Amino acid sequence: MVELDPIDAAIVRELQDDARLANNVLAARVGIAPSTCHGRVRSLFERGVIRGAHAEVDQAAIGRPLQAMISVRLRPHARGELSAFAQSMTTLPEVLNVYFLAGADDFLIHVATAGSEELREFVLDHLSGTRDVAMTETSLIFEHLRGRPAEQGSVRRPPRA
Repeated sequence: MVELDPIDAAIVRELQDDARLANNVLAARVGIAPSTCHGRVRSLFERGVIRGAHAEVDQAAIGRPLQAMISVRLRPHARGELSAFAQSMTTLPEVLNVYFLAGADDFLIHVATAGSEELREFVLDHLSGTRDVAMTETSLIFEHLRGRPAEQGSVRRPPRA
């Protein structure tokens, strides 16, 4: 875990809200000089706190209005292929995110398609129609609201025993 001082925490919060902020605007919002702000942002990248800046794309606007979360459980013989399976999913154009899970299911795959027929084909061609997949369960997404992450220091973890 990386410790963040109040300025770094403020920079992270601002960039989570809008990763496209110009450096001088970001600096003004957190109360530091632009040159200092640039150095701090670079340091946050180098320390792995910020891993990237991404565009949030409206999938419906690009012809993929149907989104779903697909729970996937692999067969016992495929347990050694977890990483390869996850990587193969990330290469498919329908896949937005792949989550590796603890619990009964192995993965949660977030997909966007043009409609229900394309979603059905995706599940059949890439999941339930393959020998390594034991089970899938598809849940349609009606709406997605982005939460705001907890502020640095506001979440207390108990000490490890």
